[in-house]
Amino acid sequence: MKHTRREFVRVLFVAGQAAVAANFLPVNLLAAVSPPEMASTGLNFLVFGDWGRGAELDQVQVAAQMASAAEQLKAKFVISVGDNFYENGVASVEDPQWRKTFEEVYHAPSLQVPWHVILGNHDYHGNCEAQLAYGKINPRWNMPARYFVQTHRIDAVTTADLFYIDTTPMIKGYYQDPRHNTRANVLTQDVPAQLAWLKQALSASQAQWKIVIGHHPIYSGSGSGETPELVESVLPLLHEYKVQAYFNGHDHNLQHLMAGEVNLFDSGAGSAVSPTIFKTGRAKFAQASSGFIAATLQSDKLIVRMIDNEGKALYVTAVGRA
Repeated sequence: MKHTRREFVRVLFVAGQAAVAANFLPVNLLAAVSPPEMASTGLNFLVFGDWGRGAELDQVQVAAQMASAAEQLKAKFVISVGDNFYENGVASVEDPQWRKTFEEVYHAPSLQVPWHVILGNHDYHGNCEAQLAYGKINPRWNMPARYFVQTHRIDAVTTADLFYIDTTPMIKGYYQDPRHNTRANVLTQDVPAQLAWLKQALSASQAQWKIVIGHHPIYSGSGSGETPELVESVLPLLHEYKVQAYFNGHDHNLQHLMAGEVNLFDSGAGSAVSPTIFKTGRAKFAQASSGFIAATLQSDKLIVRMIDNEGKALYVTAVGRA
């Protein structure tokens, strides 16, 4: 049975509200928040960021709910949208934070899948090269470069290209940031080269799905409300090459906004909450809650579920491919 995009959103919204009323992560997440005809037959993955706080309570709670969702969905991978280690990144591949903040918190069997990782601004306070190198010690940690693309097959005729970008060097304020190593680290990066790479990679992509992942929001219902540098340099590329979704962190809450036809999903609440949410005409959903996204990518739709640290399914939506 085929549905219009509006019908997808309407059906999923009703199902999502039912899940919220249940007040806990359902025994069968898919059955509770997706109608039967939308049963997951595609690519399942989790998205979250801003998580590395040394096993503080919110981080541990979110990790437990992620483990439950990953088990139910049979998630193929986890995407980290940056700020992997607070406050100041890691010092080396031997830094104790790897064990305390990563290995010992995300230890569930369902989370022993590839983690595709980008850097956030707090990671730029420390040794970025150590995060790039850690995959040689633990292959679960996948950061082959500061920006990269991965292709995933959805079915026999449908593929998705996921473009991971490094937004911190794009933002002018960090070049005047005297704290720790931030200024020195961003000065080593060639932003025009990265933007040229992104344009070329998007242009060359033959995938039916194009999704971009960055740390900073383009627009937001929290923080400053927008990142002007990304509005100017990244958003036009998303429009030009018909990118369906942009996932980010940085703002410590859960949001779904629109920038024209591009869906913006903020999932930066892996261990702490920014309480301020303000009204914006771009917002379809915004809530000051810690949590994560559980996503299912199918040939014709991307289903996004926002789940909090208590397991509540706060919001569910579907993005059409066209």
